Amino acid sequence: MASRDIVRAIQDLTGLDWNERASSSGTAGTYLKARTGSGSRLIYYKLPRYNGVVIDGYECINELLASRLMDALGIEHLAYRLIHAKVLIDSAEYETWLNSSRNFRKVGERKLSLGAFFDLYKNPGESPMELCRRFGWQEDIARMMLVDYLMANRDRHASNIEVLAAPDGSFRIAPIFDTGFSLLAPLAGDFERIAAFDPLADVATTNFVGSRSLEENLRAVAPVEGVEDLDEARITELFVGLEGILPGVALLKMREIIQRRWARYEEIRADR
Repeated sequence: MASRDIVRAIQDLTGLDWNERASSSGTAGTYLKARTGSGSRLIYYKLPRYNGVVIDGYECINELLASRLMDALGIEHLAYRLIHAKVLIDSAEYETWLNSSRNFRKVGERKLSLGAFFDLYKNPGESPMELCRRFGWQEDIARMMLVDYLMANRDRHASNIEVLAAPDGSFRIAPIFDTGFSLLAPLAGDFERIAAFDPLADVATTNFVGSRSLEENLRAVAPVEGVEDLDEARITELFVGLEGILPGVALLKMREIIQRRWARYEEIRADR
């Protein structure tokens, strides 16, 4: 697994133009994005948090872990690679870990945020969840809620869920993407708070479809159909190759978060 989705040798990406800047709700700093190619050859690049002075944060490692987690669960998602690279930002060179991903749109498809789609197609008095049920996307949303719970994802706003519109007029929910502001992202580098973090903490989330409670959202959709079970071996595989990229205390806490949250999901599922 590690040889496929982690590039340890430093890549010279100083030629990338980081001209896309976005701030996720509730986060400090800016997330810089770049792209190369077009169409089926389009590759997106994303950096961890950048505060104008340093690049830090765990967001790119979290994207890789979320990608591996969804592989293990059998959930459609945007696949991420973790790349060790040199980049150039505002004439300053940095060595960092960043993500790359490929275009998930099929030929002729256009994308809309779920927020924009909701504004266009909602019925009077209809909620975002009710609209998703009407279009037959309830299982897609349930799987997203499960992933967000397991990853303690705090940022599933209206633009972090997309609808893909085909030339024939049909619509589909895009594969799950952008799960970086999760796990220990708000605590990056604060090892005392990382060690003390409660793996089952019901962290507040920005969720366009559900509530601000990850556990409440999960309970609303459990049991989630069409997903594989996580066992110890699969959880161990999620962290292969990450030794030395993050401190051990952070990796151990990340594993505990996913492991304990899966156990809680099993309890919720057994009660239904």
